[in-house]
Amino acid sequence: MSDAAEQVDEKSAEERLRERRRNAARAARRLLWRGGLSGTIRERLASLAEAAPEVYDLEEPADIYGNGVVTALEERVASLLGKEAAAFFPTGTMAQQIALRCWAARTGNPTVALHPLAHPEVHERHAFTQVSGLRPVRLTSEPRLPTADEVHDFEEPYGALMLELPLRDAGFVLPTWEELTEVVDAARERDAVVHFDGARLWETTVHFGRPLDEIAGLADSVYVSFYKSLEGLAGAALAGPKTLVDEAKTWRHRYGGMAFQQFPTALSALVGLERELPRLPEYVRHARVVAAALREGFTEAGVAWARVHPEEPHTHQFQVWLPYDPEVLVEAAVRQAEETGTYLFTGYWDRGGPGLALTEVTVGAAGLEWTADDVKAAVADFVARLP
Repeated sequence: MSDAAEQVDEKSAEERLRERRRNAARAARRLLWRGGLSGTIRERLASLAEAAPEVYDLEEPADIYGNGVVTALEERVASLLGKEAAAFFPTGTMAQQIALRCWAARTGNPTVALHPLAHPEVHERHAFTQVSGLRPVRLTSEPRLPTADEVHDFEEPYGALMLELPLRDAGFVLPTWEELTEVVDAARERDAVVHFDGARLWETTVHFGRPLDEIAGLADSVYVSFYKSLEGLAGAALAGPKTLVDEAKTWRHRYGGMAFQQFPTALSALVGLERELPRLPEYVRHARVVAAALREGFTEAGVAWARVHPEEPHTHQFQVWLPYDPEVLVEAAVRQAEETGTYLFTGYWDRGGPGLALTEVTVGAAGLEWTADDVKAAVADFVARLP
């Protein structure tokens, strides 16, 4: 078979698997998290039309270049985070680049200290350097947030410290509240501003034992996402001092982020703040039940090596590691869903080393129906499908 034919065949295999996964998620009676990925366009529109009247007067005119419902969303976010102002952005990538380039202009230093697993380093194709003229430096290679000593003793000056809370690619991990405050204090001693990548900041209140505004109050600026935990259609916000937000809005226009109308996205974000935000602490607490049951289930099923990380999740998301190739685990998960209607592991499995794979588990509203025994029974059935 030619290389071109092999590529076509491989692409077809990927597409077939993607379709199987999507169909399995739609048909499954039991999942830990359903989210918006399995819904059709019709279903998403119907859901938004049903919920939107709870959060905004639909007789108001549609927004034009950021007024109306978009302004209402910005004011709501600023209030929740205890900041002077907030600006809506189509993506978090744009929001954070703009925030940090604004801070760089103010501090006179384009160097941003961050973790090598932070989103800009892993998922944005080097946008900091290629688009915004920023220079990232890495504080630590450990799979955790940097310590106060690492922040304080770093060998070169930096204008901003960026902290991803939680650090997703390390397992959705968070420091303790005391560690976080010490890190922020250490950055201040270096005359650096502090920016939180808070894409998932909404669900950190249980771990920190603090309200959102107190957590956000540690940072000079904060970015939050509307679709990752709040199940909005898309979008993000940058919150901070009014002067910074006003400047960021200017750069938002320059970056092409001034869409003519954004009311569907803004409405879905307001719905998420109204419906999902109050439930996130419940999801976090139940994720700990699910994680413990997964550990016990793999032990009882005789899996020689399995890890749930963190052992007690810091948020409603965590990692599961198993000693198999990703392809084997994906196939077992999809077959379980197709044959039983229970889709235990809906996420992708990524290679974590030779013969080792990991996936991310999210516990949402659908997961609240699962008892610990339900989880262990699903694990036993899943393991029985493995070679």
